[in-house]
Amino acid sequence: MIRIRRTAAAAALLLAMPLPVVAAAPAPAAPAADVHVELPRPTGEFAVGRQILHLTDQSRTDPWVPSTGPRQLMVSMYYPAKPGIGGPAPYMTPEAARLLLDGRLHGTTIPTEVVTDARTWSRSDALPRHGRHPLVVLSPGFTMPRSELTALAEDLTSHGYVVALVDHTYENTGTTFPDGHTTTCVACEIPLTDAVREAIENGRAKDVSFVIDQLTTHPRYAHLIDRTRIGMAGHSAGGAAAVPALLSDDRIRAGVDLDGSMDVPVPATGLKGKPFLMVGRANAAGDDSTWTNTWAHLDGWKRWLTVTGASHMTFTDNPLFFEELGIPQPPGTTMTAARGIQLTRQYVAAFFDLHLKGIPQPALDGPATAAPEVTFHP
Repeated sequence: MIRIRRTAAAAALLLAMPLPVVAAAPAPAAPAADVHVELPRPTGEFAVGRQILHLTDQSRTDPWVPSTGPRQLMVSMYYPAKPGIGGPAPYMTPEAARLLLDGRLHGTTIPTEVVTDARTWSRSDALPRHGRHPLVVLSPGFTMPRSELTALAEDLTSHGYVVALVDHTYENTGTTFPDGHTTTCVACEIPLTDAVREAIENGRAKDVSFVIDQLTTHPRYAHLIDRTRIGMAGHSAGGAAAVPALLSDDRIRAGVDLDGSMDVPVPATGLKGKPFLMVGRANAAGDDSTWTNTWAHLDGWKRWLTVTGASHMTFTDNPLFFEELGIPQPPGTTMTAARGIQLTRQYVAAFFDLHLKGIPQPALDGPATAAPEVTFHP
């Protein structure tokens, strides 16, 4: 949770404090036995299938632990599926869940089942529907596992997208590989200087391009993907990584940043005219120079939306667990978990429907009475 939109004071605080202090949360008030987390049902017409992929980039040595050899990634691939086949997809593995709980609630006795048994709406190894679909690659926040964007991934898929949700190895609390071993957050042990932040974002852009390479050429998956319609979105560092991804990979046509400070600057020449959506907390909208600098240099379609009552985690699944466990949200947070997920899904889907499917989206034209929390930057 360390990777937030930052004011000058917040940036100094984050650099001065170790991750465990920043990430710690109060002990839950609700008994763990009473906790059952259910993700909101997807809003689209298609059933959702999921497969877990282990991908190895032989062209790159892992940047955080070079001794392990080539860069390896775990990816949750979601796709429009035929109904009725396949079992419920687990939220995450038990070991990754334990590391997540230990990293966020030190000394907790909360059972891992609170996380692993969270109700999802995708089915493991369901049969895919015929046809080619736009591809959206999702990148989670720094220190966070890919599961934090599950609700968004499932909803986009239900609207006819293939979604690749990427774990960036050694940059989160835990990634479990097929042989059973689970990596930890090696990058968390390194001071977050500006150079390290840029390295994280540039490295994620390379991860994303490699995932696109693999999915668009794999004999089992390439037939599901329309190579001419590819986008990227992410939360926090994952959203910030959309900037170098769009700059370096011409296949990625559009990008979304959900509340992430963008340390890789957009050059004065812009993003090659590519559309870009920025969605963040209202209480930080005017305080992050990376957002104002990025906005000034965007040369294509662009929107900057601020969400009143949101926290940094509003744009993820995390508040669902906070509410069920009785963990207080940051001061000033008034938005419920369900409403945060609803708005995130609505505007991200509208953005990609407009720019990857060519479907007009009035929701992106300006303020709406149905979403009074959302303000459009002039």
